[in-house]
Amino acid sequence: MNNVTLAFLLSLAAGLSTGIGSLITLFTKKTNTNFLAVALGFSAGVMVYVSLVELLPEAQNQLSVGLGNTLGKIVAIISFLAGMIFAGIIDKILPEDKNPHEVKQFGTLDSQNVTGKKLMRTGIITAIAITIHNFPEGIATFISVLHDPSVGLPIVFAIALHNIPEGISVGVPIYYATGSKRKAVFYSFASGLTEPLGATIGYFILMPFLNEIVYGVLFALVAGIMVFISFDELLPSAREYGEHHLSIYGMVAGMAVMAVSLIVL
Repeated sequence: MNNVTLAFLLSLAAGLSTGIGSLITLFTKKTNTNFLAVALGFSAGVMVYVSLVELLPEAQNQLSVGLGNTLGKIVAIISFLAGMIFAGIIDKILPEDKNPHEVKQFGTLDSQNVTGKKLMRTGIITAIAITIHNFPEGIATFISVLHDPSVGLPIVFAIALHNIPEGISVGVPIYYATGSKRKAVFYSFASGLTEPLGATIGYFILMPFLNEIVYGVLFALVAGIMVFISFDELLPSAREYGEHHLSIYGMVAGMAVMAVSLIVL
């Protein structure tokens, strides 16, 4: 029971670290579009690197154990592409001209009404992707800590570190779209709450059914979703609202940070 409590609390902490990234909005000015471009590019770099270097290979490894080497890789690729298709469906469900919140105009971004709407849309779609992404992470975190806390703690720390820049990718565009730091922080923290939710479901419902195949499919789906979001939403938005090269510099920096974190951890 002590391990169960510890596993749930660490899953909660890892999920809430998503909101930590959004706190950076408290220290930036609304009119700083160059910062917006770098932040969005940074977040895209994080998502692409984690998806292609960590999640997709892990999905292939898990599925190869359960299905064999060749079939496992095929299922991983199909799941990866399915994740991209799913992200595209979400993109269509949330059209550019309709959003759940009224967009306020401000600073240098108030010349066109569509600007704020596009940013709000980017933030909402990214929040949905990260919400889905955090769910299997919560399951993985909970089970690893429950099995062996000494093994689970480094995993929790790595996930928490990854979640911080993900919070930036949610909070920054929502802040620039609405002018509300409170909304930016709220959406970021809310997207991270599915991690302890995943831990809870993993304990009460899914634990008897979890195996290499389920994990592999989940990781590949998440990788596809994050890659699609990065190239369809984050990078185009970064290039639109800042100087051309800033989005690329931010993306390279995001990849570098994730590369170092994976080596160190």
